[in-house]
Amino acid sequence: MRSRITPFTESARSHGAGHGRFHVCLLPTAFCLVLFSSSCRVGPQYQRPTAPVPAAYKELPVDDSQGMAGWKQAQPSDALARGKWWEIYKDPELNALEEQVNISNQNLQAAEAQFREARYAVRIARSNLFPTVSATASITNARGSGTMKVPSGSATTTYDLPVDLSYQADIWGSIRRSVRSSAEAAQASFAQLENARLSYQAELAQDYFALRGTDGERELLETTVKSYQEYLQLTQDRFNNGVASGADVALAQTQLNTARAQLIDLGVARAQFEHAIAVLTGQAPASLSVSSHPIKITPPPVPVGVPSALLERRPDIAATERQMAAANEQIGIAKVAYYPALSLGLAAGLESTQFLKWISWPSRFWSVGPALAETVFDAGRRRAQVGQAQAAYDATVANYRQTVLTAFQQVEDSLVALRILEKEAQAEDEAVNAARNALEISTYQYKAGTVNYLSVITEQAILQQDQVQAVNILTRRMSSSVLLIEALGGGWNASQLPTLQDLASGK
Repeated sequence: MRSRITPFTESARSHGAGHGRFHVCLLPTAFCLVLFSSSCRVGPQYQRPTAPVPAAYKELPVDDSQGMAGWKQAQPSDALARGKWWEIYKDPELNALEEQVNISNQNLQAAEAQFREARYAVRIARSNLFPTVSATASITNARGSGTMKVPSGSATTTYDLPVDLSYQADIWGSIRRSVRSSAEAAQASFAQLENARLSYQAELAQDYFALRGTDGERELLETTVKSYQEYLQLTQDRFNNGVASGADVALAQTQLNTARAQLIDLGVARAQFEHAIAVLTGQAPASLSVSSHPIKITPPPVPVGVPSALLERRPDIAATERQMAAANEQIGIAKVAYYPALSLGLAAGLESTQFLKWISWPSRFWSVGPALAETVFDAGRRRAQVGQAQAAYDATVANYRQTVLTAFQQVEDSLVALRILEKEAQAEDEAVNAARNALEISTYQYKAGTVNYLSVITEQAILQQDQVQAVNILTRRMSSSVLLIEALGGGWNASQLPTLQDLASGK
């Protein structure tokens, strides 16, 4: 700034112009105010508000003696793989699909573009810290009015080449707060991008395990249909031998046809899950086919960690916290309006009425000087703007605390679901074994002629119901495992946010 103005001040001194000396006298004062601007900052300093954080998770057992193998209290060395938490399930097909979410999901592409937009907003705000220089070359041909008392009637051509410099001194820190607010908004946008990424990744994993659950039901029903075909053949043979009645054959045929219809109906759900996975990976539903096989694993252990760590592990919490910081800066910006604004203007260039003398030293002109502006009366406008900014900040504080509460609720919900579903799975496995034994006994009794076929059908229906329920419980356990990982932040950490310095410097 100083290096650009000095040549013009020396020119003014060399010509002894009184107007130039006046501006020269004002320049030291202007520079002092500009330098002073780096030390003043109006408005509140940001401090993260407190949030309700429990000392421990209610639904997490004190130790592993209760047999809860689906999750565990994290040790210092435990951590989910950053960015690739789904690898904990050791499923290559799931891994490949999750990678496609990062590359091709259109909603993520939109969120990434919004983050880039926020980064450019930081650069725009930062540009206000520097002078603005503009240049305009013009050739004006004018003729004065013949009725004016001043000499007129002749046309003149004026050649102008002015260069204007304007600078708004950031005495009270308004521009710096604007830069910081934009940078914090960009950080919030980045956290929202990461939260969207985690959300779509978790949604894909849930759809994937739901599809695998459907495959488990299909495998179960295919086995059931084969079993019912064998029972139908047995009943027909007994009917041909005069041992069984036609009603027994009809019951066996009805049961077989019902199982076949259930098997066919599963095709609708599986196709819809496959279509949803295709869209999440940025593909047309017709271009993706997922192989068919049931779930072969139980939920792997998930490091939970202490509740206070959740504030740093959830991208949505980080986003709302950064929004609070940005809103806090807006309060300071609003308060700056109470103080006078200092601006510095400089104009210099070449001006002549003769083209050949336009670009010459005698054609030079310049002017420089500071301006101080203060609003004297605004009918309470500034006071209302400060109140508005404070209210907006209070809203972000409430949103932040609500987001924290929701996060703890989601963790607790997933923990209790895993804990109870594991117990339910154990009970259901016992029920399946008992139903299988009951069917074997009933079948033996039917072959011996001591019971009718209705008893066999009853036991078959109970076994099928228990087996389907066992598959559904396993599917729900895998889904709850995904939800727990999502609730814990998926291995994300607030340290991954871009720094304010990087955003402000345009890196």
